[in-house]
Amino acid sequence: MNICPNTGLTDRLTHCQKCERLRAWCNLSADKIPPRYKSDKYWCKPVPPFGDPRARVLVVGLAPALHGGNRTGRMFTGDRSGEWLYRALYKNRFCNQYSYTQANDGLVLTDVLITALVHCAPPANKPTPEEIQNCRPFLIETIKNLPHLKVVVALGQLSYIHMSKLLFSQEQDNLPGFGHGVSYTNKKGLSLLASYHPSQQNTFTRKLTETMLNQIFATARIFVEQERVEST
Repeated sequence: MNICPNTGLTDRLTHCQKCERLRAWCNLSADKIPPRYKSDKYWCKPVPPFGDPRARVLVVGLAPALHGGNRTGRMFTGDRSGEWLYRALYKNRFCNQYSYTQANDGLVLTDVLITALVHCAPPANKPTPEEIQNCRPFLIETIKNLPHLKVVVALGQLSYIHMSKLLFSQEQDNLPGFGHGVSYTNKKGLSLLASYHPSQQNTFTRKLTETMLNQIFATARIFVEQERVEST
């Protein structure tokens, strides 16, 4: 499988103890395992980025799910959000298979790296501003380790807001407000693409459909292919 492109970052991230509330919540989950996961050994540590170290596309979610990434140790793995995300990636040639159930399932991403604003599962899926700030250095370092980055896909409004500030701090007046499919490209050719998060709240209500999510990654594919043509 792919790994975080920087082993030093992975080691520091997985041993981080800055957010006491999050660490306590993640560890508590191992004591209250749902019956369907009784045979699983929970990861219960901060979840590192996952994907291609030469990625031109960075996908930024909110945080690992308590019984998803916090259980499996891999971003968007073992929960319904991951099912939607990896299916869309597969359909747009960014990964080798649909399977997303566990960290050793053979899934390999191509030209994509997946990370999150926060690397520990938060109660009620709501990290605090301080917890997001504590994880910000890991996000900055992840971006610095992607020299070929061309497109950032922000899953959800909170991710879009934070990534726009991080990537385009001097261009805030030019950025459009959050909306599914909204995009912005700066003069250096770096694009930010917004998507509704593939959470069950959005998919069950059909605020987000598979077609809508597929279109996001079809657009990301167009962006990187255009960049390839322009560089030849």
